[in-house]
Amino acid sequence: MAAVMTLPRQVSRAEMGDRLFVLGGKLVWLLLLGVAVLLPLLAIFWRGFSSEAGQGGGLVAARELVTSDNFHWLLGNSLKVSLSVAAIVVPLAYLFAYALQRTLIPAKPIWRDLSLLPLMAPSMLPGIALVYLFGNQGLLRGLLADNIYGFWGIVLGEVIYTFPHALMILLSALSLADARLFDAASSMGASPARAFRSITWPATRQAVFAAFCLVFTLTITDFGVPVVVGGDYQVLALEAYKAVVGQQQFGRGALIGMVLLLPALFSFGVDAWLRRRHGDAMSGRAQVFRPAPSRARDACYLAIVVLICAALLLVFGMAVYSSLVKFWPYNLSLSLSHYQFEDTAGGGWLAYRNSLTLALCSALIGSALIFTSAYLMEKTKGQKGLNLALRLLSFVPMAVPGLVLGLGYVFFFNLNGNPLHVFYGTMTLLVVCTIAHYLTTAQMTATTALRQLDAEFEAAALSLKAPLYRHYLRVTVPICLPALLDIVRYLFVSAMTTVSAAIFLYSPDTILAAVAVLNMDDAGNVGGAAAMSTLILFTSGSVSLLLAWASRGALRRSQAWRQSAPGQ
Repeated sequence: MAAVMTLPRQVSRAEMGDRLFVLGGKLVWLLLLGVAVLLPLLAIFWRGFSSEAGQGGGLVAARELVTSDNFHWLLGNSLKVSLSVAAIVVPLAYLFAYALQRTLIPAKPIWRDLSLLPLMAPSMLPGIALVYLFGNQGLLRGLLADNIYGFWGIVLGEVIYTFPHALMILLSALSLADARLFDAASSMGASPARAFRSITWPATRQAVFAAFCLVFTLTITDFGVPVVVGGDYQVLALEAYKAVVGQQQFGRGALIGMVLLLPALFSFGVDAWLRRRHGDAMSGRAQVFRPAPSRARDACYLAIVVLICAALLLVFGMAVYSSLVKFWPYNLSLSLSHYQFEDTAGGGWLAYRNSLTLALCSALIGSALIFTSAYLMEKTKGQKGLNLALRLLSFVPMAVPGLVLGLGYVFFFNLNGNPLHVFYGTMTLLVVCTIAHYLTTAQMTATTALRQLDAEFEAAALSLKAPLYRHYLRVTVPICLPALLDIVRYLFVSAMTTVSAAIFLYSPDTILAAVAVLNMDDAGNVGGAAAMSTLILFTSGSVSLLLAWASRGALRRSQAWRQSAPGQ
């Protein structure tokens, strides 16, 4: 009788635990998103349109800004650069992605890894390498009629910086192909060119537009390349940076930040609309497409891939080499003097240690929070309104440039009377800002993996009276471990290379390696900037390789269920 009386109390405790895990977890995530995403964005609008003394100046100041000749010049320069970069990058990335997905060229993993090198370095590194290649004392200076500083310097630097971002989108789009469509086209006598126009292009044009919008947004909001090779050619992002850091004109910075937010919001809105119209790319009965052998086609695409990878290797190899040269171009002997950061301005080894701390905290804390919140939204029932609010806030960072988000953090966390002001200038705030900045991509990765799991997993856990949090830790996390490790790797590399969102938030004790690159370049220590950039590059690459190696055993155990049984 006593055992019968205690059973309902145990079930009640399990149900209460599940309710606390689900509802409590969602409310905590909503609070974090409100503080980390929503309130900083509201603060930048308040700062820009406020007519109070020391603020943005209201509508009068905004009207003066957008009608001034200087603003028109900056806006024209930014649009010209961004459109030129997107027009160059997207076709090149499409050809590269097509070569990897739709041809039989050799060594595909090597070409793919080389193409992703720019993701592992700050945006200033391509600009620094271009200075050593085509600057006034550059190695290949004679190949250019004019120096690299100006419009073409920014364009070339941004092309290198944004290329892998467009490539990842197009690789994903071109990986989806139904072999039955191509077989039908071939049986009807359609040429490869006709099959491309009728099948491949309609299926990938939405991804092409998405890549174009992403490259355009990344370029128009980046100031890392313009600050290195821009010269007298000024752009809006650089003007916002100078207004806040150099001139302490926070109101002007807020107004320019809102202008930079507009193209990102427009691109995001149009891309979301096209996604709804596009529908599913493949049906459940689709067959895997395998390209037919073609020596002429493969040779042409191999030549394109080799040329692009050679250009990337030239740029990054030059950056590494210049960091080892003792005194360019007069003493080309190799030395590690540029890596003695204690003897130079810019932050030194403290900045590197801070970046490692930021990357580790962002990767570990961010991946745990993001994956858990994605699980709560995708695999639990109820709270539809709360789930909708969480999804909307989770997608907002995708449409907000890092420079704008960083300005919002300055205006919100630096408010008088804000109890959260104690976090301003601390590593905690840098971690929060970094996670918020790269939230959407990580969230989409987690959501995609979770949606592949059958809902019967949760139903079985409930029927066995197992607490949901225990099922999450023992079943869901091991099954989705590959996606979780991808999120960890993505957040670590992004935190090591970030500069746009963190440039306004660091203090002398929390300066970051990517910010130190910017400071050393401003001080004329280009060799030290190249050395710190190289250190970031090798750290990001090494940790990525180490994580892949260390996780092989865990992946082999957790993914054993995917393997076919013996004899099947």
